[in-house]
Amino acid sequence: MLRRLLFWSSAAVAFSVMAAPVSAGECQAGRVDLRGSWGQTGFSVEIADDEQERAQGLMFRESMPRGAGMLFVYERPQPAAFWMKNTLIPLDIIFLDQNGLVTSVHENATPGDLTPIPGGDEVFAVLEINGGLARRYGIAPGNQMRHEIFSAGSAVWPC
Repeated sequence: MLRRLLFWSSAAVAFSVMAAPVSAGECQAGRVDLRGSWGQTGFSVEIADDEQERAQGLMFRESMPRGAGMLFVYERPQPAAFWMKNTLIPLDIIFLDQNGLVTSVHENATPGDLTPIPGGDEVFAVLEINGGLARRYGIAPGNQMRHEIFSAGSAVWPC
């Protein structure tokens, strides 16, 4: 009985911690927040921060939850272009500079298309989300992203 009571007490504490809202200055490794004149939204993200993870990306996935995405992170700003080889779902591709500023958005990239989608010459991170969500939320160049990768230097929306 005591073991069961301790389990449920621990579960209640864990749930209340997980359900607690993120404060304005707090960042989580598995989440990005975006804001603009339209408001604010967030996505749970997988991080692709090495060459192998970036090469694999979201290939061969048949679906992705609406509130999910993948954040590609480079060691330094650089020219970047994406393509949809072996990608089965349409994606919105959001390119960012090292300060967390959205510089370019490509909407509804076509699954399987091998045409390069250029993001610019100073790309530091790229967020891929389900196709159509950028338009739905109003995500556009000039919007800001908050994530711990932008915490150094002159982040436009620091943690």
